[in-house]
Amino acid sequence: MLNVHNLSVSFGGEYLFEEISFRLNGGDRVGLIGKNGAGKSTLLKLLSKDMTFDSGTIAIEKDVKIGFLRQDIDFEQGRTVLEEAYQAFEEIKALEQRLEYINQQLAERTDYESEGYHQLMVDLNDVSHRYEIVGGYNYQGETEKILQGLGFVREDFTKKTDTFSGGWRMRIELAKLLLQSNDVLLLDEPTNHLDIESIIWLEQFLRNHTGAVVIVSHDKMFLDNVTNRTIEISLGRIYDYNKPYSKYLVLRHDMKQQQLNAQKNQEKEIQQAERLIEKFRAKSTKASMAQSLIKKLDKIERIEVDEDDNSVMNVRFPISITLEK
Repeated sequence: MLNVHNLSVSFGGEYLFEEISFRLNGGDRVGLIGKNGAGKSTLLKLLSKDMTFDSGTIAIEKDVKIGFLRQDIDFEQGRTVLEEAYQAFEEIKALEQRLEYINQQLAERTDYESEGYHQLMVDLNDVSHRYEIVGGYNYQGETEKILQGLGFVREDFTKKTDTFSGGWRMRIELAKLLLQSNDVLLLDEPTNHLDIESIIWLEQFLRNHTGAVVIVSHDKMFLDNVTNRTIEISLGRIYDYNKPYSKYLVLRHDMKQQQLNAQKNQEKEIQQAERLIEKFRAKSTKASMAQSLIKKLDKIERIEVDEDDNSVMNVRFPISITLEK
């Protein structure tokens, strides 16, 4: 579906991440984790083509649709909640306009036997068929269902979007994204403005999504309930496991402990070999053995232990305010 190969991005001469590779397949629900500034939001922007990269490739299969929940939204003034949500259906709305035009022409024209009138009848059949295929007769009900899942009530549907707070407008944007039938969903902090009922509804929706989902979130329970894979960005590298967040942490700890144990054992072997080399060097009859040990040491691939990102970021958080509609 989507393949990332040897992707590198730098800012000011410093690599944010270097030569990372992974693949997204249908059914993958990925929790993208890492410290603040590790590059999580940047990677989402790269996958959505909002940013360019230094080197590597992002290969996307033909006709794959990618939807990205951005943190900055810009609604057209004057639309109601429903009208804004309907913007998710570009093809359906275009077909509706086409059907309206054809039906108007059929009602106004009287040249029933003409070639032009006959073509209108053909067009009406073709456009109506396409309208049905793309869900034209179901999208309004689907829109209302998703808006209600995200916390809106029917009385909200006809209200103007500019009467809602930023958090509620973000819910409308999320609804549009979920209505678009995207193959890949890129969600940057999707639960930030949701209450517990809406979060539970979203969890269920994403678990049933047949495409790929990549989520950046500080809500660890949400990640555990939704994801089946974790990709961590740390010090320019990625760690990729087919486990949700909490299980990944356990695996990551065990992996590092195994690395430490293997490194300690290797270090003991190296120290023992170095002592033998010093001992053999002192004897001319053992010089060849010393050289052999030196060559053997040179060929050893030293075991490395994954580093922890212990960089510190000073952040001041404002007092939390409950968002009102």
